[in-house]
Amino acid sequence: MSTNRNNLTTSWGAPVGDNQNSMTAGSRGPTLIQDVHLLEKLAHFNRERVPERVVHAKGAGAHGYFEVTNDLSNYTKANFLSEVGKRTPMFIRFSTVAGELGSADTVRDPRGFAVKFYTEEGNYDIVGNNTPIFFIRDAIKFPDFIHTQKRHPQTHLKDPNAIWDFWSLSPEALHQVTYLMGDRGIPATLRHMNGYGSHTFKWVNQDGDGVWVKYHFKADQGVTNMAPDVAAKIAGENPDYHTEDLFNAIENGDFPSWTLHVQIMPLEDADTYRFDPFDVTKVWSHKDYPLIEVGRMTLNRNPENYFAEVEQATFSPGNFVPGIEASPDKMLQGRIFAYADAHRYRVGVQHNQLPINRPKSVNNYQRDGQMRFDGNGGRSVYYEPNSLNGPTEAPEHKQTAFPITGLAEEVPYDHNDHYTQAGNLFRLMSAEEQSRLIATVVGAMKPVERDDIKLRQIAHFSKADAEYGRRVAEGLGLSVPQEV
Repeated sequence: MSTNRNNLTTSWGAPVGDNQNSMTAGSRGPTLIQDVHLLEKLAHFNRERVPERVVHAKGAGAHGYFEVTNDLSNYTKANFLSEVGKRTPMFIRFSTVAGELGSADTVRDPRGFAVKFYTEEGNYDIVGNNTPIFFIRDAIKFPDFIHTQKRHPQTHLKDPNAIWDFWSLSPEALHQVTYLMGDRGIPATLRHMNGYGSHTFKWVNQDGDGVWVKYHFKADQGVTNMAPDVAAKIAGENPDYHTEDLFNAIENGDFPSWTLHVQIMPLEDADTYRFDPFDVTKVWSHKDYPLIEVGRMTLNRNPENYFAEVEQATFSPGNFVPGIEASPDKMLQGRIFAYADAHRYRVGVQHNQLPINRPKSVNNYQRDGQMRFDGNGGRSVYYEPNSLNGPTEAPEHKQTAFPITGLAEEVPYDHNDHYTQAGNLFRLMSAEEQSRLIATVVGAMKPVERDDIKLRQIAHFSKADAEYGRRVAEGLGLSVPQEV
């Protein structure tokens, strides 16, 4: 009998006698159904791919740590931010948004910037992008928006008509469109871009006092962008360029880092600020609410297995810890449900038990479900309330109360100034940056077949800045609409 401890086995641990030849009735077959090793291999192979993410399908990830460099415990009781020098292990996944799993890294697209902190009070996820704003501000529009970024149902090609038709009918997208079509639309590497929580969140301290916050991860390597012609060339030569660059940098000991800052707004300012602070298509002025340093995130370890750690990693903006809560941001409110629901579909109801997602400690009454692979609670009490010393709630960690007013109805945001901040962004650009922005917008809009879509979008550009609209119109051979 063989004593080789490196024997190939089936999934139930039985040694495999032949992994090169299937069992057949004679040399010419047919193949026998009793070849359980063959059937197991084929059945497992058929199921090796979980459904790819509907958005953010193409991604790269890395492990690291977050170290607090500034004491902000007077603003939040979050334990992982409690003292200077405290380190928390974390994992990050960078991604493109619209493309499929095999798409090119260097396309013009926002980049996902999803960070998971493995804290002592549970996992905390910041699920943002490399842009401080977004295209829409109500989650009910998200499926329609993403449909425009995907492929046409007949041609199976990307459709600029759908993209610009949607944007021209959604003026709140103008700020993000201007950002995306500018120089920062294509980062040079994943290491040379900033990250943002984008949404507004609520921090609460030990006394129950709250503030509104926004997160800004500033790349310590600096921000460097990629010219469109270079990006197109690299996309054809090495579509995994960003993934490769991040892996090689970490493997070579060149550990990238980001300094986390927050903007802090007193709760009462939300009622009087000149822009709705919960509108994710808007930013807060740094003059009004300066950046305050929190700590530094450093990436120092590559995944051992891409599928187990990057593909199966799940993030949700609803994964909070005590001291951090949601805001009334409508996009955030929708994402709190949608992200966790997507993971239950894509990876499975037990996705939080996977090593890459598992928090340091879990103590609850959730049981059973498909592919339960831990002890399933053993013989412990499985309901609550109980008199058997089962885990109980911690009233000190209840979320803080907040006032609600108004009627229950489908109501839009009160503020509809979609042009001031987009115009300010255009005017902040140098003459060279403006020229590149115009060239990019014109190039992206030329394939649009209908002039009414182009004119509608030109009107938005013109309302943001007259020169912005005029130059786009000239590039497309059209006139600025009279009603502007």
